[in-house]
Amino acid sequence: MNQPHIFHEIDNSMTGLKDKILLMASLTRQNLERAIQALLTRDIDLARMVIGDDSDVDDLEVKIDQQGMDILIRFHPVASDLRLVITSMKTAHNLERISDHAVTIAKRARKICKSSEPLETNIIEPLYTMAETLLRDALLAYTDANTDLGEGLKSCDKQLDAAHKEVVALLSSRLENSEGRAESLLHLILVARSLERIGDLAVNIGEDSVFLSEARDIRHDKRKSSDLGENPA
Repeated sequence: MNQPHIFHEIDNSMTGLKDKILLMASLTRQNLERAIQALLTRDIDLARMVIGDDSDVDDLEVKIDQQGMDILIRFHPVASDLRLVITSMKTAHNLERISDHAVTIAKRARKICKSSEPLETNIIEPLYTMAETLLRDALLAYTDANTDLGEGLKSCDKQLDAAHKEVVALLSSRLENSEGRAESLLHLILVARSLERIGDLAVNIGEDSVFLSEARDIRHDKRKSSDLGENPA
């Protein structure tokens, strides 16, 4: 068996897998940005574009899963190579779910845009900024093997959670005197919920990046600390 040839094939497969993740990440972030812009600028055509482009993200998830399985079957990778395959497949799944939330936001933006009653959609902007920053940092943690960045996402997500609660409370209070805007307010509350969930999914990617770099599973660190009677940060 030609070992150098096999190693070259493995390297090419791994590089191709990571390249697909980077492309999927770029498309996902683009979909999210456009969905929010559609909401803020009342651009129905842009919302429709997000909904249509989601299929590209779905297709990439399928291709990444297929390539990951092919690598596992053909090369039986171990150690860091095995972790890269597993992490890439899990990252693709999280990115697909984030893109789904972008589509949800776009669909709700389209409904809000059709309403003749004005709505202060800019209240959502800080949540989007926080969610997008979490996603960006999670992807940097994955591509740069930055475990500190990956581990730090949990504390940032707590800030997003707190901001989400404040926005939902404010929007809910406005429902009492909605004057025909109740449906749009409910859509905006659900947009806020999608942004909060995107933060959670970004944390998942960050946690997986730590596993990729150090073979360390930090998903349940907080729960374990609590079980031991410690005061988790």
